[in-house]
Amino acid sequence: MVRLFFEDVSIGATFETPARVISDRDIALFSDVSGDHHPIHSDPVYAATTEFGQVIAHGPFGIAMAIGLFGTIEAFRDTAVLMTTIEQWKFRAPIFAGDTIHMTMEIIDKSLSRSGRGLVRRKFRLLNGDGMVVQEGVSEMVVLHRPAGAGPAQL
Repeated sequence: MVRLFFEDVSIGATFETPARVISDRDIALFSDVSGDHHPIHSDPVYAATTEFGQVIAHGPFGIAMAIGLFGTIEAFRDTAVLMTTIEQWKFRAPIFAGDTIHMTMEIIDKSLSRSGRGLVRRKFRLLNGDGMVVQEGVSEMVVLHRPAGAGPAQL
């Protein structure tokens, strides 16, 4: 497994995650965890009367899926320390039960904080099975520096 440290991260690099199928149960569990039981997320009869015609996932559910899918990118599994921001998040299209989603991530910037931490800004795009971007936004994370004496990542 390749581990990417701050020094190894290249602006413009892109990553794609495996796909995941969203279930009715996923949406119901998110309702329970968040406490948001609005009928658009929980009542198929009500949801059928809306412009979407069926139950949709919560907006923050998509953010959670993008962050969870990020965890499947092995190159950052041991080097991404924490997320510091979510910015410019856009909800482009609904997420339905039965949708197959995956995420692409592009490195858009990197810098050092005043304390010397490695900061990496990434653009997330959450896509459905038709290739439509359903959500997208920018998030910054802290990435570890390469330990002294360790060679560069072998890609």
